[in-house]
Amino acid sequence: MPVEARTDWPALTAHDLVVVPGWRAPTLEGTTVLGDAVLRRVAAHHAAGGTVASVCAGADALGRAGLLDGRRCTTHHQLQDELATRHPRAHVVRDVLYTVDDRVVTSAGIASGIDLALFLVATAHGPGTAARVARSMVVYARRNGDEQQASVMLRHRGHLSDAVHRAQDLIDARFTERLPLSALAAAAGLGERTLTRRFVAATGLTPLRYQQALRLERAEHLIGQGTTVEAAAHAVGFQDARMLRRLRSRGADTGKQG
Repeated sequence: MPVEARTDWPALTAHDLVVVPGWRAPTLEGTTVLGDAVLRRVAAHHAAGGTVASVCAGADALGRAGLLDGRRCTTHHQLQDELATRHPRAHVVRDVLYTVDDRVVTSAGIASGIDLALFLVATAHGPGTAARVARSMVVYARRNGDEQQASVMLRHRGHLSDAVHRAQDLIDARFTERLPLSALAAAAGLGERTLTRRFVAATGLTPLRYQQALRLERAEHLIGQGTTVEAAAHAVGFQDARMLRRLRSRGADTGKQG
C-alpha cells in the first residue's frame, strides 16, 4: 500500500478526524516540529465541529493549540507531570489508556493508540465494525480506557467467558436488529437462562440491556453529528423515538442488572 506524505493542508469537514501522532522524546518542551500555523489549523478544525485526537506526546500539540484547556486528557505516563505543568488548565488523567472530552481525544503510550483507534471506529461506524477490525488485525479488543470513557463494546469485554463473548459478537454485529434470546443462546452454545445468568455475571447487564446500550451510544453519536432524534432512533433499530428518549433520560448503560 503506498504511503504519501502531503505538505498541503487538505480540505476538511466536520466529519473528518485529525490525528496528531506522538514522537519519541524524554521531554515535551522543544521537541515538537509542529509550528503555530499547523496548530491554528488543528484548533480551527475542532471549532468547526471536527474531532481531533493525539497519541502519546501528541497531546502537547493539542495543548499548545488551546484544546486541552478545561478538558480531560492523558499522555504517556513519563510525560504526564510535564504535560500538567505546561498546560495547567488541562485536567490530566493518569492511569488510563485514553480520554474523550468534547471531540478532543487523547491516548497514553503508542500501544494505547490502538485502543483509541478501535474506540473511534466503534463510535463512528458501530461496535460490529470495530470488532471485525480488531479480529482482522489480530489485536486485543477488550482493553478499556477510563471506565466512563470507553465504548460500550470495549467496556464490557474485560471478562473471560468465551460463551458470553460469542453472544456479544452477534449483538455487536447486529445490534440494530431484533435478536431473540434463543438466537443468542444458540450462538453461545448455552440454554437461554444459563446465558442470561452468565451474561449478567460477566458484564453486569442482561443481553437486552447490552444491546440497548450499544444502540444508545450509536444514536448519541448520530445526534452529535446533526441527526434528529427520530432519525437516529430508526437508524439504530427503534421503531420510534420514545424508547430512545427514555434511554437517554436515564442512561441505558448504568451497569445495573436488568
